Amino acid sequence: MKVAIEGEVRTLVAVWFEDNVVKIIDQRKIPESVEVFKARNSDDIAFAIKDMVVRGAPAIGVTAAYGLALAKMNGEDMESAVRKIGSTRPTAYDLFKAIRYMKENNYDMNAARRYANEISGRCRKIGEYGNELIPENGKILTHCNAGALAVLDWGTALAPIRFAKMEGKNPFVFVDETRPRLQGARLTAWELAQEGIDHAIIADNAAGFYMRRGEVDLVIVGADRIASNGDFANKIGTYEKAVLAKENGIPFYVAAPGSTFDFSLKSGDEIPIEERDENEVLFVNGKRLGPEESRAKNPAFDVTPAKYVTGFITEYGIYKPSELSQMKAKIERDLFMRV
Repeated sequence: MKVAIEGEVRTLVAVWFEDNVVKIIDQRKIPESVEVFKARNSDDIAFAIKDMVVRGAPAIGVTAAYGLALAKMNGEDMESAVRKIGSTRPTAYDLFKAIRYMKENNYDMNAARRYANEISGRCRKIGEYGNELIPENGKILTHCNAGALAVLDWGTALAPIRFAKMEGKNPFVFVDETRPRLQGARLTAWELAQEGIDHAIIADNAAGFYMRRGEVDLVIVGADRIASNGDFANKIGTYEKAVLAKENGIPFYVAAPGSTFDFSLKSGDEIPIEERDENEVLFVNGKRLGPEESRAKNPAFDVTPAKYVTGFITEYGIYKPSELSQMKAKIERDLFMRV
């Protein structure tokens, strides 16, 4: 992804291994600054995932892969490292896919690098397929951040938009702010600005306003886990957008690599939903919202039923929920995904 640092445009990935440390663009600091968090052991990796230094299901998986290879290099107890890293974010399926992959490959650093390269390449394919859905001057609504920061490079939901920009289609993006952590306003808008893609940040509850006025051509979101029937978990607030899109006759697409599909689950009812600290809701920039006596609830994700999904944009092509068995067959023949 393109990043402007002190007037110089550089190309970076969200997570990489260098100088015997795992380097991660610290997403807590964007857009105010671009800083690199250095993880030197499995404790640092677990902290980075849990505290959302890194976030986005594919990027979490890549971080876990590098972290386990680092733990082996450091001579750590691997059972402890796996347990520690695996307990950080329960909803993101890529985390567990990466752990299985690294176990199968003896926690080798070359395997971690291959995992990262595979995810990046597969998300590029998502961009190529998804670009076909975006018309000239298309207006796309997205939720949370499913860009390069959430993957490694390219992104999932933002990958088709980046390809549309490169082809001169002049896309415009409605960026949901995504409370309570504002990943849309902070991260997605920042990525789009770096790429020179026209966009506007909107309040989460403004999406229906623009849909009803006919100003949204399609919705593209990412996913953290997708069940075999097409139900999927994504950042809290996604379910609302899907229902509104259906009501207004707007196509609703989910962009995700095969690593995000959990075919062991029959439906979204089986997806574990992470509950985060209530203070993420109660405080903004250190200032408390509401009375001291008030408490908050903070589910990090919601589940959207498959009936609201027009299609899944994957590295294998675009599939309707009713066609996911075809995709499963392709995954079963894919040596990388079979692990």
